[in-house]
Amino acid sequence: MKSYDALIVGAGAAGLFCAGVAAQLGLNVLIIDHSSKVAEKIRISGGGRSNFTNRDMDVRAPHKHFLSDNPQFCRSALSKYTPADFIELVQRYGIAFHEKHKGQLFCDGSSDELIQMLLRECDNTSLGGHVYRWQACQLKNLRYHEGDSNFYEADTDQGVVKASCVVIATGGLSIPQIGATDLGYRLAKQFDIRVVSTRPALVPLTFDGPQWSMYSELSGIALPVQIETGLGQSRMSFDEDLLFTHKGLSGPAVLQISSYWKEATSIFINLSPELNIQQALFEAKQNSRKKVVNEVSSWLPSRLAAAWCQSVADCQQKNIDQVSDKTLTQLALGLSRWQLTPTGTEGYKKAEVTAGGIDTRDLSQQTMESRQPGLYFIGEVVDITGWLGGYNFQWAWASAFACAQGLAARFKPL
Repeated sequence: MKSYDALIVGAGAAGLFCAGVAAQLGLNVLIIDHSSKVAEKIRISGGGRSNFTNRDMDVRAPHKHFLSDNPQFCRSALSKYTPADFIELVQRYGIAFHEKHKGQLFCDGSSDELIQMLLRECDNTSLGGHVYRWQACQLKNLRYHEGDSNFYEADTDQGVVKASCVVIATGGLSIPQIGATDLGYRLAKQFDIRVVSTRPALVPLTFDGPQWSMYSELSGIALPVQIETGLGQSRMSFDEDLLFTHKGLSGPAVLQISSYWKEATSIFINLSPELNIQQALFEAKQNSRKKVVNEVSSWLPSRLAAAWCQSVADCQQKNIDQVSDKTLTQLALGLSRWQLTPTGTEGYKKAEVTAGGIDTRDLSQQTMESRQPGLYFIGEVVDITGWLGGYNFQWAWASAFACAQGLAARFKPL
């Protein structure tokens, strides 16, 4: 039976980074993954250029950018390994990058450069550690042996292995077509670790029925909007781009709000947030004889303007100077506070991440070790979900780093 200091289950962003840091701290690590490919989420993210972190992250206030039953949990890890730390690593490998929007950093070239960087970090054995990687290799069973020397025994496709510690970096349920499974949650439940209910996050919203019929032909239209959901202290609002799809709405604005949207509740959209629409309509009424739809088309894409004017009585064919103030007010209110109730989401197949996961009450915020001795959870499998824009990858790096440090301290206490 082969023996290792740590067994890491999952060769994604968190698993690879944790392995590399742990090996550089002198540990012998085995990574296994049921897929033959590594870090597929990195590969496909950001249109193939990978939005690998966000330089605007406020590590002192994680509740601003992360969802969780306890968002403050991630503060410790994010403070120990910051966006600046990961940026320094990227620069050390000569990977060119740029800021695209609101602190979001993307590779200039292919996201494969990041994957190769992580693999090279795993190959760095200067301090005596080593990373072994078995792929494709499935974990069939995991047992804990308690005694004079506690250890785990894992049945895998390539035989039985022994490890002092096990790190679960299996990710969530999102994008099953690249290999996502519920393995991490099943392992948690096996060892009586609590799991917060999971749901798709950063996901397109879907609509059906009469409220959507007039917009179903607008697929492909994109525009900047302000979008919000919730009331009072739970209200969330984003200023981002909206995209109409065949099934409903997507784009950064909708992906962001989807993480906060609750079933059977409404979202509100201002289709022209930079403009006082009512004032603009009233001014046009005084100074123009154009059709209403032509005036609205000066602020919105023409197909969207036509759909809206069709939905409001007297606005489809009339010139704006012939339309009542009441009707123009109705039109302005609809455009500036469009209320919609989604019927659902496009599910895990299109979700970028999974909300919920391993309950942080059962984890150490310093090391990511669970209340089950020697069992650690990192990355997306944990109940920490970031905004769109590099936050989730930064959580992967930070939680992996905290875990690797915790593993090293376990074997080589300072």
